[in-house]
Amino acid sequence: MRKRGHRSQAVVATAAAALLSVAGLAGCDASGGNSPGPNGTSARGSKPSPTPSPAWDRSPRSVAAVGDSITRGFDACKVLSDCPEVSWATGTDSKVNSLAVRLLGKAGAAQRSWNYAVTGARMADLTDQMARAVTKKPELVAVMAGANDACRPTTSAMTSVSDFRAEFEDALGTLREALPKTQVYVASVPDLKRLWSEGRGNELGKRIWKLGICPSMLGDADALDSAATLRRDTVQDRVEAYNEALKDVCGKDRLCRFDGGAVFEFRFGIEQLSHWDWFHPSKNGQARLAEMAYGVVTAEKPPA
Repeated sequence: MRKRGHRSQAVVATAAAALLSVAGLAGCDASGGNSPGPNGTSARGSKPSPTPSPAWDRSPRSVAAVGDSITRGFDACKVLSDCPEVSWATGTDSKVNSLAVRLLGKAGAAQRSWNYAVTGARMADLTDQMARAVTKKPELVAVMAGANDACRPTTSAMTSVSDFRAEFEDALGTLREALPKTQVYVASVPDLKRLWSEGRGNELGKRIWKLGICPSMLGDADALDSAATLRRDTVQDRVEAYNEALKDVCGKDRLCRFDGGAVFEFRFGIEQLSHWDWFHPSKNGQARLAEMAYGVVTAEKPPA
């Protein structure tokens, strides 16, 4: 009987020691010790399930717009005036068929879309606009900004690429802090040099340009000397660098889609330009911008 009791006690002691050993290993591993972790089937079972990436919603139910004069429909209806009803992003004009109307219908766009763009705004102003937009909790924010950062009195006054990038990151961060699941569509900055090339043949347009519209590109519109060519090329290079910054920053956000350079590459012709200043988009031009935006937002995959 005593022998059996000793054997029983020995089994209990051995089991207890084994349990203590396992507990010790587990505790060391949890605290970052040097013991090897599990492998094989047990290792796979111990890893947490990866968090799935949020899916892009191709049918958002509300839209807010931020940006500059293009998104305000500037000079699309009358000279030197905003005309937000023809905005590519949130307008209700049937000839434009804006992004909001295409997504929400005309009644839905009137109720669930908001335009916080400001004529003359630069990228530095986008954070304040975004802060206003988040109060509406939109499911999609449409962004078009950057032209005014290049359209300065001189090329030396243009926003630096590093500042432009940081300001866009700040604006996107403001949105993400409040609305981590809101989607973002980002339009590229238009090809300003092409707009100069298309509009410079119109005498009325050139008179309007002299009032101060994009002087870095449009100033001395008929000048073709080396200094004027260098000035315009400098502006063009900066616009292209801005677009690279937009693409890069947007590409790091899983719910942001850059247009792939579609707006920059679009060949605006006479019909797409305002007949007041031959620089800003006309109603026809606004419609083309809306069409491009809708294509990106509703695509199964973002542009390459």
